[in-house]
Amino acid sequence: MNENQLLELLEQVRAGTLHPDDAAATLRRLPFADLGHARIDHHRALRTGRPEAIYAPGKAVDHCVEIVGELLNNGTGPVVLTRADSEQTAAVTAAHAGATTAGSPSGSTVVWRSADPAPAAVVVATAGTADIPVADEAVAVLLAHGVEATRVNDVGVAGLQRLLAEVDTFATAEIVITVAGMEGALATAVGGLTAAPVIAVPSSVGYGAGLDGVTALLAMHAACSAGITVVGIDNGFGAAMAALRILDRTTS
Repeated sequence: MNENQLLELLEQVRAGTLHPDDAAATLRRLPFADLGHARIDHHRALRTGRPEAIYAPGKAVDHCVEIVGELLNNGTGPVVLTRADSEQTAAVTAAHAGATTAGSPSGSTVVWRSADPAPAAVVVATAGTADIPVADEAVAVLLAHGVEATRVNDVGVAGLQRLLAEVDTFATAEIVITVAGMEGALATAVGGLTAAPVIAVPSSVGYGAGLDGVTALLAMHAACSAGITVVGIDNGFGAAMAALRILDRTTS
C-alpha cells in the first residue's frame, strides 16, 4: 500500500462507501504479514515509495511461491523476484499467471504487475558484452517500475572511440548506470562526460588480478570523476533501485 492508496481508503471510510470493518481488514496486514518463514513488508511502499522485492537464492521453492502470492494478493505495485533458478522460476510462473521473465546466468528476474510507463531518461551502459547479464538485471527491475532504459553495450575504454560515439546519449541522460569488470574504468570516463548521476556497478568479469570484481569495486570507489555512486559487485538490482530513488525525488 502506498500513500495515495491509504488516503483513498480513509476517504472511502469518511464518505461511507467503505465499512470501517472492511478498512480494518485491509490495514490488518500492515505493516507486515507473518508467513512463518518470512515476514512480508506490506508497509515498505508507504515508507520508501517502492514495494518489497524478493531475493530468491537460498529460499525453498514453495516459499517463493507463497511469498509471491502474498504480495500479489495483499500488496500493491510491482512484484519482483530476483535471481530465481530454473526450478523456482518454473514453480512461481506456474502458480501465478501474468509473469514476465528476464534470464541471466545469475538467475531470472521474474516480474508481475509492472507499473505503468514513466518518462525517464535512464541509460544502462556496459563496458563489455560479458557485463550484459548484470545490466539485464538492472534493466528488468527498472522496467518493472515503469522505466524503460536505453541500452548502450560494449563501450569499454579499451576502445575509447566506442564510448565517444555515445557522448550525446550520456549528455542527455537523467541517470546513467555503468556496469564494468576488469579495472572498472567505464564509470570514471562516463562521469567525465555527463552531469547526470552515475551509478557504477562493478562486475565479476575479469582475469586473475580482477579478483572477481574486487579490483573494479575499489577502482570505482577511487574514481577521479566526482560524485559517482558505487553499489556492490554484480548488483544490478541495487543500481536500479538507487536510480528509482533518485527519480522519485526529482519528479515528485
